[in-house]
Amino acid sequence: MTVKNWATERQVQTPMAGTAGTPGTPRVLRAMNDRAALDLLLEHGPLSRTRIGKLTGLSKPTASQLLARLEAAGLVLATGTSEGRPGPNAQLYEVNPTAAYAAGLDVTPERVLAAVADITGKTVGEYELPTPGKRPARPVVQQVTEALDGAVKAAGLARGDLRRLVIGTPGAFDPGTGRLRYASHLPGWHSPALLDELAAALPMPVEYENDVNLVAIAEQRLGAARGHDDFVLLWNEGGLGAALVLGGRLHRGWTGGAGEVGFLPVPGTPLVRQVSRAGSGGYQELAGSQVIPRLARELGISPVPEGPYAEVAAALVAQAADIDAGPHRRLLETYATGLATGLASLVSVLDPELVVLSGASLTAGGEPLRGLVQAELEELAAARPRLVVGDVREHPVLRGALESALATTRDEVFDTSR
Repeated sequence: MTVKNWATERQVQTPMAGTAGTPGTPRVLRAMNDRAALDLLLEHGPLSRTRIGKLTGLSKPTASQLLARLEAAGLVLATGTSEGRPGPNAQLYEVNPTAAYAAGLDVTPERVLAAVADITGKTVGEYELPTPGKRPARPVVQQVTEALDGAVKAAGLARGDLRRLVIGTPGAFDPGTGRLRYASHLPGWHSPALLDELAAALPMPVEYENDVNLVAIAEQRLGAARGHDDFVLLWNEGGLGAALVLGGRLHRGWTGGAGEVGFLPVPGTPLVRQVSRAGSGGYQELAGSQVIPRLARELGISPVPEGPYAEVAAALVAQAADIDAGPHRRLLETYATGLATGLASLVSVLDPELVVLSGASLTAGGEPLRGLVQAELEELAAARPRLVVGDVREHPVLRGALESALATTRDEVFDTSR
C-alpha cells in the first residue's frame, strides 16, 4: 500500500526551449506555451489575445493559434469583450470552469466537511456531516462517501465527475504502515484496512494530508505566505500544531509526524512521558487553546463563556485584544509568552524566513497578540523571523485540501502534449 502526500507550488514561467531529458520539439513547446497561458488566465482572470501574447512573449499569430487550440480542447472559453478602451473591443478568454472538478474533505472528531471546486478554484458545492460521539455512529467509509456525495449533489454533479479527492485529518497516515498516527482523538480512523476500503469505495484517486499542512498550503498559495519558500505555520484551534515548509515544500518527517509540536517538551510544564498515550505534552499544556479559559479565570476575567474550549478560547483572546488593559492585557501577555516559548525551539532549529500564526485561538488576537509574540520571540531566540497573522480564515483546512487536489488535477487536465 502506498500513501501519497504531496504539495507543490506551481509557478507561472515564460516558455523555455525544453526541459531536462525532453527535446524542444514543436509539440513540447506548444504544450509549454499552452500551460503558461492557462496559468496566466487562472492568475489574472479573463485576458485578450494581445494581453496573453505580451505576458507570454508570443507573437499575435501564435497566441491566436494557442487560444484556438485550447478552445477546441474545451480548456478555454470566449467570454465577452473588453470595453472602455480606444479602438475595437477585444475578445476576452477565460479558463473553462467545467473542464474538471476536484474535492476536499476536512475531518475532525465533530464533523466531516466536504467541498467541490471547479478547475478555476471556485467552490461549487459544500456539505457538512456531523459526527458527534466518541465512537462513530457509522463506518468511516460511509462518513466519507456521505459527506462527499452531499457536496457533489450540492454542485449538481456526480461522483464520476471528480478527478481527485484530498482528505485532511489531524495526525498523519504513516507511509510505511498506512495507519493514522498522532490522532488518537479521531474515532474510527485507525484501522489498518481503512485506506484500502476508501480506495475501493471511491472512483477517483485519493490523497491524504495532515490538516495543519493543508492550512500551510492554503496560506502559501492564497494568503500570508505567498512568495515565501521557508516558513513555519503555527496552528492553534482544537489542538496545537505546526507545518514546516522548507525550500518551498512541506517537510513531513519519516512517519509524517513533523510539526506535531503539541508534544514538544517546554519549560513551565511538567515533563510528560509516553505522550502518544497521554494525548498531551508540554507545549500543548502551556499554550494550547484549552489553557485560555483556565488562565482567564485565574486572572479574574468574568464571565468566561461556556461551550467548546476552542470557541471559548477564541472569544476570550478576541476580547482581550480589544480591551488590551488590566487582566485582559495580562492574559494576552501570558499567552504570548507561552506561544513564544515553544516557537523559540522551532525557529532556533529551522531559522525560517516567516512564521504564520493561524487557527482561531491565534488569529482572534490580531495585531496585539502578534506584536507580543514577536517581541517575546526576539528575547528568546537568536533567529528572528517575521511573524504574520494568517489570511485564510474561512475553513483553511478545507481550502488547502482543495488547492492540493486542484494542483494535480490541473497538471493532468492542462497537459496538451498527450
